[in-house]
Amino acid sequence: MLRAAILDDEIRGSKLLAHKLDVFENELQVVGVFNDATLAVDAIAKLDLDVLFLDVEMPGMNGFQVLGRLGTFNFEVIFTTAYDSYTLEALRLSAVDYLMKPVDEDELKTAINRLKKRVFEKAYSKVIIPEKKPKNKLALPTAEGIYLIDKVNIVRVEAMSNYSVFILADAKKIVVSKTLKEYEPVLDDAQFMRVNRSVIVNLDYVVKYRKGDGGTLELSDGAEIEVSVQKKEMLMQKLF
Repeated sequence: MLRAAILDDEIRGSKLLAHKLDVFENELQVVGVFNDATLAVDAIAKLDLDVLFLDVEMPGMNGFQVLGRLGTFNFEVIFTTAYDSYTLEALRLSAVDYLMKPVDEDELKTAINRLKKRVFEKAYSKVIIPEKKPKNKLALPTAEGIYLIDKVNIVRVEAMSNYSVFILADAKKIVVSKTLKEYEPVLDDAQFMRVNRSVIVNLDYVVKYRKGDGGTLELSDGAEIEVSVQKKEMLMQKLF
């Protein structure tokens, strides 16, 4: 059964969402409901979650800052918000979905199905970590400390507002309060490439290229990344 938590500064909103999630009681269990973002960070870090339903606009700390404070996490994120002023494409790069309040029940069902698919792929996809690569370390500063990771273990890096989300081969996610542009010069190795405005991909994890205007990359963790038309020729040279 999937384990979920809700973080929303509006008590009424969090209760309403929890009630709507009762429909999925055979598939999903709400193990925590939080209404104070600052106090919730430590509690969320201790929960073994599959998904966090996360409000964007909250007093004291917004949803992006919550993820930044967590530093690293293995759960998926479904954003819930009353505002449509955020770039949906950027959010959906790392989030399962982006639901507008009041949450529509059909849209919630679609999000849960998408969540189940992603969790299944994470659990059962065979991520092959490339061998015989130099252990080139990269330091990632977060609110809770500095993570030292091997570049070879980076599957992709995604833009999320003014943050960068590092997705690793073991499915961990590390949120860093720096933009993707700042990491592009650091990830200049032959296997890395910025394939669109919002994603840098480790080409060693590409399992399939699907044709199109720019095309789409399928990665070993099940992610599908669109390639911009401008990057297609360079990608073909690197891949083939």
